[in-house]
Amino acid sequence: MSGSPKNKKTSLWRFRLWPSWGLVFTLYLLSFLPMAAKQTLGKRLGLFLSTKLKSRARVADSNLAICFPELDQEARSQLAQDNFVACSRGFLESTHAWWRDTLPYCKAAEVQGLENLIEARSKGKGVLLIGGHYSIFDFALPLVACHLENPGYVYRPNKNPVIDRMIENGRRRHFGIRAFAKRELRPMVSFLKKGGEIWFACDQDFGGKTELFVPFFGVETGCITSPSYIAKVSGASVVCVSHLRMPDGGYRVVFSPVQADFGADKQKDTEAWNGYIEDAIREQPDQYLWLHKRFKTRPEGAGKVY
Repeated sequence: MSGSPKNKKTSLWRFRLWPSWGLVFTLYLLSFLPMAAKQTLGKRLGLFLSTKLKSRARVADSNLAICFPELDQEARSQLAQDNFVACSRGFLESTHAWWRDTLPYCKAAEVQGLENLIEARSKGKGVLLIGGHYSIFDFALPLVACHLENPGYVYRPNKNPVIDRMIENGRRRHFGIRAFAKRELRPMVSFLKKGGEIWFACDQDFGGKTELFVPFFGVETGCITSPSYIAKVSGASVVCVSHLRMPDGGYRVVFSPVQADFGADKQKDTEAWNGYIEDAIREQPDQYLWLHKRFKTRPEGAGKVY
């Protein structure tokens, strides 16, 4: 049968996927670099890509123009370049998370608001942690999960099965974390009701699945309302979380106060978590995924951003 586990495993070795395995092996070798070397290489790679990936550079510039209208072109170009560097560093940091020991970084990271997480956990109905796509990417997973007792996260499978295998194996090796595809709402609810803690970064453009629009940097931005549904049905407490690379090279994780009455009003809920993400970005504006077309889906009658 074509859907059997054996055949699925064998299909990963199809000829057309061999280049993907070559990429995985290269990334595996890069993971052995000391973190300082990763940071240096990430800077060089980011500067290089900022001149070569012109379409993504235009996306970043459009995002920054609409979110930071006070910046002139020179300042936006510099911020876009800094963003390429931050994301390239985050990509190499992610290789460390996929294959190397992250425990020293978990211990060294600054943590704020841990008492908020403990309060949310004490209510006994699980915790839904709402995050954003900040530039340290998968390196954030162990930094957050090390503070959770029964961790889980929501993911969107990569279309390339080899890359998806690499990423998901790298993520799931940390702290017994459980993965949920974004459509697995019932298993998520069940997991939360049993005291689980799920991290959900829901701050991307979901196209036709957009359910409402809320202000994000003053721009009406398309969002999904899954967090509100999950919180309402499960009874889980909701905490927002951010994870940033600090100017001194260290890392900081912040857990927000428990969000009151989350799940009662989708509009207010969505405004709340977007506001939290915006505040975190304003502190370190180069460390958000500005390369993503966050404003692709527009309200009726609104002009295109890209």
